[in-house]
Amino acid sequence: MTTSSLELASLLCSRLCHDMLSPVGALSNGLELLADEKDPEMRQRCFELLDQSARISADKLKFFRLAFGAAGGFGEMVPVSEARVLVDGLVANNARIVLNWALSSDSLPKPAIKVLLNFALFGMEALPRGGTLDIAAEFRDGTSEIVVRAAGQRIAFDRDIGRALEGSLPPGDLSSRTAPAAMIQQLAGEQGGELQYVLAEDALVLGAVLPGA
Repeated sequence: MTTSSLELASLLCSRLCHDMLSPVGALSNGLELLADEKDPEMRQRCFELLDQSARISADKLKFFRLAFGAAGGFGEMVPVSEARVLVDGLVANNARIVLNWALSSDSLPKPAIKVLLNFALFGMEALPRGGTLDIAAEFRDGTSEIVVRAAGQRIAFDRDIGRALEGSLPPGDLSSRTAPAAMIQQLAGEQGGELQYVLAEDALVLGAVLPGA
């Protein structure tokens, strides 16, 4: 699969706009309600909803900045704690997902961090009814290994995302939904690495091995 950088960037922007539309729209609606509301209790409720929407918007922007963007401010190695804070922030908005971490390294190369974040995103989206999200990562002898497992009822996983991860999705089938998978597949290829996934009725396992520091 070969996709131009411009096309991939455009699709990633579309994905970002799609994911930000709901919390930003909630902010706009909350401000409209607040302008018309006179009851003190209802105004307090509006303020709470505005605070929640603002926090969700900020959490998503921070996440996508590192998952999709150039992530300025970091060197070649990124503290794993940065990625953990970002994933924890998104999962905190979904009480039905239980998140477990197994991190044996303090930092990972930036491409590996991007893969980890996007794997986590796929795992969260695969659990519409909730479940368990397990994330493990290790950097040893110059190689990053990442495993993300989403387990729950009725796993939701678009097979085209899997094809994009494998590099077998035709460029004409690429969409804003599959663009993140195509992006990390290209990153893995540049590192001489490989992405894999295994899908079952009650679990999705995503794995990556990325050589090179």
